[in-house]
Amino acid sequence: MIKFFLMVNKQGQTRLSRYYEHVEINKRTMLEAEVIKNCLSRSKDQCSFIEYKDFKLVYRQYAALFVVVGIDQTENEMAVYELIHNFVEVLDKYFSRVSELDVSFSVSEIHLS
Repeated sequence: MIKFFLMVNKQGQTRLSRYYEHVEINKRTMLEAEVIKNCLSRSKDQCSFIEYKDFKLVYRQYAALFVVVGIDQTENEMAVYELIHNFVEVLDKYFSRVSELDVSFSVSEIHLS
C-alpha cells in the first residue's frame, strides 16, 4: 500500500505531498526532512529503493525534481517505480515538458478548486 507521495526539488523543498494515512503536521515535516535527506544524499549509481523505518522508499529523479513514494513492506518496488515514471509521463504530456514551476502552479490550482 502507498503511504505517501512527494515531489521535491534539489534544494530539498517539498513541492507536492499527498498522504494516504493520517500523519500529524509536525510529524510530516520531520518525516519529509528525513526522507528528502536520504534520497538527495544518494548518488545516481545507487539503487532507487531504500529501507526506511517500517516502510520502503522508492524514488526517481527527473531533472531538478525527485518523486518519492513511501510504501509498506508488501508492495512491489518495481511496480511503484514504473508508476512514478507513468505519472511523470502524464505530467509531461499535459505541460509539454513538466518543470518544478508547473508542479507548483498545478498544486495551487488544485487547492483553489
